[in-house]
Amino acid sequence: TLRKPISQSSMADWASKNLNMHTQGIFRRRISISNMLSWNGGSIKKPMLITSNRAIKKEACEMFKLVQSYMGDRQTRMDRNHVALVTVTKCWSMQGLRDELYIQLIRQTTDNTCYRSLAWGWELMAISLAFFSPSPKFQSYLEGYIYRHLDSDENIAQRIKELVDLKNKKNSKSRKKRKQNTEDEGLPISTYAKYCYRKLQKVAVTGGKKGLCKPTVEEIVHARNAIVTPSLFGSSLEEIMQRQQDLYPENKLPWVQTQLSQQVLALGGEQTEGIFRIPGDIDEVNALKLQVDQWRIPSGLSDPNIPASLLKLWYRELEEPVIPQQFYKECISNYENPDAAVAVVQHLPELNRLVLCYLIHFLQIFAQPSNVGRTKMDVNNLAMVMAPNCLRCQSDDPRIIFENTRKEMSFLRMLIVHLDTSFIKGLI
Repeated sequence: TLRKPISQSSMADWASKNLNMHTQGIFRRRISISNMLSWNGGSIKKPMLITSNRAIKKEACEMFKLVQSYMGDRQTRMDRNHVALVTVTKCWSMQGLRDELYIQLIRQTTDNTCYRSLAWGWELMAISLAFFSPSPKFQSYLEGYIYRHLDSDENIAQRIKELVDLKNKKNSKSRKKRKQNTEDEGLPISTYAKYCYRKLQKVAVTGGKKGLCKPTVEEIVHARNAIVTPSLFGSSLEEIMQRQQDLYPENKLPWVQTQLSQQVLALGGEQTEGIFRIPGDIDEVNALKLQVDQWRIPSGLSDPNIPASLLKLWYRELEEPVIPQQFYKECISNYENPDAAVAVVQHLPELNRLVLCYLIHFLQIFAQPSNVGRTKMDVNNLAMVMAPNCLRCQSDDPRIIFENTRKEMSFLRMLIVHLDTSFIKGLI
């Protein structure tokens, strides 16, 4: 459900307090907020946001050139993938640059008369959101901006036409004109906006790319492709099943779920101490995620904690949890009643029921006494690490969250102990 964003007046108020107002001309007149937030073909001499950090001040001006280069508004010898990589890496490494990048993208995608440039600006925003979120202070502003473009295609086309006509009148005697392009090159802007809106919601909660390894070109390409081809991570179960229809039409379960589960077992996960509790190396998990999203499982894996960590991430990042939100109250109300807990599972939508039963069947393997002796992960520990990946408490009250965490764990424990999952054997 889309949250109602902050109002236009609130956004204007935010801008007036946080924009680092630029000047122009020999009398150094201040540029208006509307001009500060409209497409600019020249360079900037200082950051767009107020900052006292010298490094940010220097990097912000260079980053504006990179944004222009990616959007095709400035010539460069680098290809666009490399431009995106340099831009994203700067912001990923230097947190203070992130809001600056997003406000620069807002500027360059406002009143932009070249549709291709406009689309590439939105594309760079989508790519950036795969790696880092804006600061909490700036999130509501960015959210409001994106929200206003969710159904804006006709308005954008009309606005471009108006701006082009106006510019043509002013420049009728001038030979030097920016190449106009009002044709639909690339995706509709609303497609980018809808993707960015969903991505912003997720990255604000889960955070961006983690680990010590810097972003790679492969990750840039993957982030761009995800705009059109949804990732196996962060999508809904229905979207994932729809995506795999061409490759695995017979499968009843998500390929990513069964493959990662089988990898954990193939690498001896049920005999590995601390499995699901000890995280795998984050950079190796990121590398595996990239491959899995291309329907590949590498043959060189040796640590079961890598696929185990990615499997937990897949459950946790599902757009809607395995146990849908409308069943949440019923779950935490029946956390001590085995029959009622099992009954909840039977009432789930068919796909959710199969996915959950596969997970419980998988956990039941680890809960066997012969394996617990090696893993030190009994049914209570398994329920503790997996419950947050299956159920999501919507409350912001820390007391309710704390109380419900215990009930979520107890509910999942009931399923591991009492749910009959024998029918899952052999199901893929």
